[in-house]
Amino acid sequence: MHYDPIKRSLGSLFNRRTWMRSFFYRLLDILLLRTWHIHRAIRQFAKDRSDSKNTHVLDAGSGFGQYAYYVARKFSDWEVSGIDIKEDEVAACQAFTRKTARKNLRFATADLTSFVQPDFYDLILSVDVMEHIESDRQVFSNLYQSLKAGGMLLISTPSDQGGSGVEKQGDTSFIEEHVRDGYSVDDIRDKLLDAGFSRTDIRYTYGKPGHISWLLSMKYPITLLGYSRIWFIILPLYYLLVMPFVLILNMLDLKQTHVSGTGLMVKAWKANHKTP
Repeated sequence: MHYDPIKRSLGSLFNRRTWMRSFFYRLLDILLLRTWHIHRAIRQFAKDRSDSKNTHVLDAGSGFGQYAYYVARKFSDWEVSGIDIKEDEVAACQAFTRKTARKNLRFATADLTSFVQPDFYDLILSVDVMEHIESDRQVFSNLYQSLKAGGMLLISTPSDQGGSGVEKQGDTSFIEEHVRDGYSVDDIRDKLLDAGFSRTDIRYTYGKPGHISWLLSMKYPITLLGYSRIWFIILPLYYLLVMPFVLILNMLDLKQTHVSGTGLMVKAWKANHKTP
């Protein structure tokens, strides 16, 4: 199923008013389990920093811009940039940023396969991006070069344990824009180390509770929207019914340590003079 047309429909719906886009961001924060994991990792990163005022963050492949907006809103003394290859999404993020007068947040159009800003960022986010890019080794190298010494890259991406809805041989990716169904732990670790990163911490997300949450909150609704946009009318009632279950499942997935899962949460560090 092609996801981009549905994303464009969602964007056009929630871009009509500033409060609607703000509500959309809050909704994504609640529904998307990956957001729960990403937010926790960002809070831990902030807790570990000694010099918060000189923190530069890049959201590499910012999409709707909700992760960059979260960081800029929560840490007002950080400088946050979001880049994406899709000009329409960047334009929508820029317009929203102007309307909300968020001074520490900016967006620009850029291609991650060529974007490099040497030794500039303390934290780089890559959330559901790498499964869309064929030249992943080049992107990992560019992101490594763009980090300061001691900086961290934070990645959320599908795993090869059922990520993208591929659970058995012969299955095709749930999202047709994906160029790979998911990474194995060894594959993404090796590519990051080859790019120059000194250390990685890779953990499974979307274990059993998270997988059920994904089915309820994402796969089933998006599949219905793929059939007909008329389902937009019914979705609010659907989410009212499933939301309590989704919240409980997301919390369980966040609390548990998973031996396997359909997602990966990856941290990779650029070496400093001392171990990060």
